[in-house]
Amino acid sequence: MRRAAVVTAAVVVALVTACSTGQRVDLGGPSAGNLTAAIAGEPDQLDPQKSTAYFSFEVLENVFDTLVEPDENLEMRPALAQSWQVSPDQLTWTFHLRPGVTWQDGSPLHATDVVYSYRRIIDEKLANSDKLSAVRDVSAPDPATVVISLARPTPNLLTNIGGFKGMAIVQRANVESGRIATHPVGTGPFAFAERRSGDSITLTANKNYWDGAPKVPGITFRFISEPSTALSALQAGEIDWTDAIPPQRVEQLKGDDSIHLAVTPSNDYWYLALNEARKPWNDVRVRQAVAYGIDRAAIVQATSYGTATANQLAIPQGNPWYTPYDRYQHDQRRAADLLRDAGVEQQDLDMLVTSEYPETVTAAQIIADNLAAIGITVKIRTVDFATWLDEQNSGHFDMLMMGWLGNIDPDDFYYAQHHTGGSSNAQKFSDPEVDRLLDAARTETDRAARQDDYATAATIVADQASYIFLYNPSVIQGWTTNLTGYEARRDGAVRFRTAELTAGGAS
Repeated sequence: MRRAAVVTAAVVVALVTACSTGQRVDLGGPSAGNLTAAIAGEPDQLDPQKSTAYFSFEVLENVFDTLVEPDENLEMRPALAQSWQVSPDQLTWTFHLRPGVTWQDGSPLHATDVVYSYRRIIDEKLANSDKLSAVRDVSAPDPATVVISLARPTPNLLTNIGGFKGMAIVQRANVESGRIATHPVGTGPFAFAERRSGDSITLTANKNYWDGAPKVPGITFRFISEPSTALSALQAGEIDWTDAIPPQRVEQLKGDDSIHLAVTPSNDYWYLALNEARKPWNDVRVRQAVAYGIDRAAIVQATSYGTATANQLAIPQGNPWYTPYDRYQHDQRRAADLLRDAGVEQQDLDMLVTSEYPETVTAAQIIADNLAAIGITVKIRTVDFATWLDEQNSGHFDMLMMGWLGNIDPDDFYYAQHHTGGSSNAQKFSDPEVDRLLDAARTETDRAARQDDYATAATIVADQASYIFLYNPSVIQGWTTNLTGYEARRDGAVRFRTAELTAGGAS
């Protein structure tokens, strides 16, 4: 994710490369000749099963593998598992591992590594444990076979275990040594080499990667929070790729032949959440008042300059799981009436945002203006992302804004966020009918019936304002014309395994 201020060329150069504009820089050591990618923030940690930060997954997408993975159309394809079978009752899935796969330290991958990885997520109740909630047992009858036994049919099991790197297969020794958070070992196309706190993470090519050695010697992920700085560095040839593109520059950049610009519709969404464990936000009328009180069009314009699409549900139009919904038009009179009905007059609201996702700060300013008109004073609290996560998890907020990225199956959009006790239900929403529908949809193998369940659940979630959905952004990325073999993806996954740099790339 991505954004904003004008920085002079001199400052840009000082921040990014400490050299004159356009000069190719050989950083030496493990970074020499690498593809240089600028991301907008620093990963909180490098344990894929514990991190929930997008910045972490931008890096970890290239370090770790999953049993299966989404292709460019978000259909699940073989990865560490080269094939699988499902029993007639849909309760036993047998995966056959690809032969000859090794960890980046040279040791062989065994089926027991897969068993350990899934048991760790389940037993330690890690962030993605809900994706394995139907798993009754995971076993390894031989070194090349993994059997997952389910308590109930799970039509989205492949998406659950392969949809993103939070379900990565990890190495037991790496975990038990405690080094995975700072020096991870995976089976992916690039191996961790070095981290410079506050500056960069460097990966080196895994020449023994099962899908073929990468075509670049490594990747250096640089942390550049200012989008204008990142863009200037890209245009100067000091970096090769970035997703920190100022949205206000998109139209102009479409005519810039010096870079390749990708604006790709996504399944991502941004939302507000009100803490229902606190008064008066536990009153649905107050939450609905906020939903009516905000101006989505203004938020979209301020945060994305029209590159995003306003939406009142999570799933965007064009997705086969889309449900039409337009209850909350901007209506301050209706908002004020709801507050009066709830017995709420003047109210202070603590809004938690993070400088590492600047769109949250930008949107907060619009929201503060909107809600002031209905008697709610918004106190914007801007913190770093690690603190944001701590405050979210401890419930220390009235309202927060954030996004969900990389969603594929409708379960990804709704279960963890809105099921009672869901692993990401920080707002403490609870509705028995939503729970029933989300549980039913998880086992429903009939596509039409499953779609009906999600449509009904999504409508209740919005009616009850568990989340106040804002918009679906586009994936906006830019790269130099001498970078080939890379494509921007709808799920936001940043894969450099097939990327190639011709002469003249940044270094």
